[in-house]
Amino acid sequence: MLCRIIARKKKTGTVPVYLNVYDLTPINGYAYWVGLGVYHSGVQVHGVEYAFGAHEHSTTGIFEVEPRKCPGFTFRKSILIGRTDFGLREVRSFIEKLATEYTGNSYNLITRNCNHFCNDLCLRLTSKPIPSWVNRLARLGTIPYF
Repeated sequence: MLCRIIARKKKTGTVPVYLNVYDLTPINGYAYWVGLGVYHSGVQVHGVEYAFGAHEHSTTGIFEVEPRKCPGFTFRKSILIGRTDFGLREVRSFIEKLATEYTGNSYNLITRNCNHFCNDLCLRLTSKPIPSWVNRLARLGTIPYF
C-alpha cells in the first residue's frame, strides 16, 4: 500500500502586491513579443505604487505615484507577485529604511535600476521575485564580451 502525502499550502498574506510594468520606448510594442524590451516598474501595495529613479543627490530615489500612472512612461501591465501581511504603516516604515539604500545618485541602468529595486521590495514583502523578462536587458548588459 502506498502512502499519499498531501502537501499543505503555506499560508499567504491578505494584501496583494502587484508589479506595474511600463514601456520606456515605443519599440517595446514589438520587442515585448520576442522577449526583449526596456521597462520601468513599480510595486503597488495598499493602493500606492513605489518606484525608484535617478537624480544627482544623495537623498532617496524612491518615490510614490498613483498606481499604473507613472509620469513619463506608458503602462503595459500589472502582475500579481504575491500577498503580504504587512500593514500600511509597516510598508511605509520599510520603505523609509530602504530610502537610505536606494539614493538617487546610486541609480545605475545596468546594476541598480528601478527593476532591481522592485525585485528587492517584492522579495521582502512576498518572498517572490519579479519576472525575469522585466529586467532582462540589464542582465544582458552585465555579460562580459570577449
